[in-house]
Amino acid sequence: MTVTTPAGFTAAGVACGLKSSGALDLALVVNTGPSDAAAAVFTSNRAQANPIIWSRQAIGDGRARAIVLNSGGANCFTGHPGFQTTHATAEAVAEHLQLGAGEVLVCSTGLIGEQLDRERLLAGVASASDALAPDGGQDAARAIMTTDSVPKTAECRDAAGWAIGGIAKGAGMLAPGLATMLVVITTDADLDSASLDRSLRAATRVTFDRLDSDGCMSTNDQVTLMASGASGVAPDEQDFTAALTEVCMQLALQLQSDAEGASHDIHIRVTGAASDDDAVEVGRSVARNNLFKAAVFGNDPNWGRVLAAIGTTSAEFDPYDVDVTMNGVRVCTAGGPDRPRDEVDLTPRILHLDIDLKVGAHEALILTNDLTHDYVHENSAYSS
Repeated sequence: MTVTTPAGFTAAGVACGLKSSGALDLALVVNTGPSDAAAAVFTSNRAQANPIIWSRQAIGDGRARAIVLNSGGANCFTGHPGFQTTHATAEAVAEHLQLGAGEVLVCSTGLIGEQLDRERLLAGVASASDALAPDGGQDAARAIMTTDSVPKTAECRDAAGWAIGGIAKGAGMLAPGLATMLVVITTDADLDSASLDRSLRAATRVTFDRLDSDGCMSTNDQVTLMASGASGVAPDEQDFTAALTEVCMQLALQLQSDAEGASHDIHIRVTGAASDDDAVEVGRSVARNNLFKAAVFGNDPNWGRVLAAIGTTSAEFDPYDVDVTMNGVRVCTAGGPDRPRDEVDLTPRILHLDIDLKVGAHEALILTNDLTHDYVHENSAYSS
C-alpha cells in the first residue's frame, strides 16, 4: 500500500542526521519508466519554500523521474544558501541516478528559518540511492513524517491491470491551498502529463482541498503524481480520476485522524446549497470556528455555534430555515430547537455533522477535527 505498489517504481527511506532523534529523515522515490509523465499541485501560500520554487520550475514540462523529500527542516526563508541546497540536492540525485537535475523534484518539511545541513543531506541522497528497492515504499513513508504519529499509505488496484499507490505526511496546518501537505502518488497506468494534471486537480479539489484541520496554510505543501506506464494499460481518464480520488480520500482521512492533539474527527456535510462554492464556504466556516471545535472536544452538541458560523458566510440561505443534525440526531430545524441535546452521543471518535441549507441541490464534505489541550501544547512546544 505504498508508492512502490505500482510497477515501475523504487523507493527508499534513510536516516541522514537531519532529525536529532536519529529517525528516518530522507525519502527517495524513483520512476524507472518507461514513461516519465508527471503532474503536481502546490501550496497557494505566497510565502513558499525553496523546494516549492524549484519543483514548480522542474515540472513545468510535465515530466519527472524522481522526487526526494526530507523531514527535519523546511528549507523555507533560508535565502539564497537555502535555494543552493535545494539545487544541490536535485543535482546529487541526478548524478547518482544518471538523470538531469530538471527531472528531479524536491520537497522539504520541518522547521522554518533554519538552514539544512547540506553535507548530511547530500550524504543521505547517496545512501538512499544505494538503498532503492521495489519494496522501499514503507521506509519512504516513515522518512517524511514530522509530528505525524503514524505513516500514511494508500493504494488502488484496477482489474484491468494498473494500480495507484501513495504516501503522505501531515498532522497540522492542513488548510486548503491546492495541496495541503506532502503527498507522493504513483501509478503504472499509461497516461500523458495533461491527463495526469486534469485528474490530479479534480481529485485534490474534493479531497485534500476539503481537509481543514486548523485553518493554517503551510509554505511547503506539494502533491505529486508520477506515471511509469509500466502496466502498458491506458485507462479511461474518467475511471482513472475516480480511482485517484479514492486514493486521495484514503490519505486525507488518515491525515485527518492523525491531526495534532485531536480527539474527534468531524465530517461536515453541507447539503441543499445553491452552489458548490456556497456548500464549501459554509462547511469551511464551521470547520474554522474555534468555539464549535472546543465544544466538540467537551462532547457538547452546541448547535448554536454551528448556526453562528454559517451566519458569517456570504452563502445563500435563510438562517431560519436551516436544519442541523449531529450523529443522526436533528438538533435544529427551521432555525430552532428540535430534538434534545442530550440525545446526541459525541463520545465516538467521528462526529457526522449534517447541515441542510434548503435552497438548492449542491453539497460538499469538509473534514476537520476538534480543538484540544493537546493541540495547544504540541504547537507551543514545536517551534515552526
